[in-house]
Amino acid sequence: MDAQGHVNNAAYVDYLQEARVDFLLSAPPPLQQILTSGSLVISHQVEYLLPLQTLGHRPLDIDLWVDSVGASRFVIGYELIDGGALAGRARTALVPYDLATDSLRRLTDQERAVLSAKLAPAEPLRPVPKVTLNGNGYIHPLPVRWSDLDSYGHVNNVKYYDYIQEARLGLFSATVGWPAEDTKDDIWLVVRQDVEYLRPMDFRQDPYEVATIVSGIGNRSITLEAEIRDPLPQTVYATARTVVVGPNPFTESQRNAFGAWLSS
Repeated sequence: MDAQGHVNNAAYVDYLQEARVDFLLSAPPPLQQILTSGSLVISHQVEYLLPLQTLGHRPLDIDLWVDSVGASRFVIGYELIDGGALAGRARTALVPYDLATDSLRRLTDQERAVLSAKLAPAEPLRPVPKVTLNGNGYIHPLPVRWSDLDSYGHVNNVKYYDYIQEARLGLFSATVGWPAEDTKDDIWLVVRQDVEYLRPMDFRQDPYEVATIVSGIGNRSITLEAEIRDPLPQTVYATARTVVVGPNPFTESQRNAFGAWLSS
């Protein structure tokens, strides 16, 4: 639960991971080896339709299917069902990875056959346009915690959502003073968040950084573009787009404040 009394947006991705791992481990051996021998998440698309507030009282159901299969990648689709209501939709693109050679590999014929047998393509999610960061934007230092690593020894894909959130809250605090004591009743909701994973990120003592810009301002919504990167030499590990909706139309002062981070 987050400070606004809802299940935190990053937790949705954790639930998707649990469902995906269970699906792969419960599948025939060709799919089990995709997980045990190595696989990389290369992108997430998550559409948040309803806040999750009642997980302590009833289970969250996740319907999962294979959305598409290619030569070296496949896409898992999901629907999150809370009490019969559709609370979210998502897609995860993955590629098999050879841990022994530390390199990507193609799907085997057996893997592709098993995945193709479970194909159930659904309506794609609406794309969120990608914007290139011009300048540095709002810079948030990012220390990686030892507990952030997965069984492959890299930062788990779910943690990137935490990092992007920490940077976003830093920008909001610096820009419009949210959250503050007099704004504690204002509810800002993430309604969409997409992440592309460009390269694995490792644990180290020196911090990475998250750079965030405003790529669009609506009546009461704002779209942010973020990069998780190494400042020196500058190496980008992931990019993200986040759409956040506020409780009220933006005031002129809020619009001007966010406009200072607007990409040119």
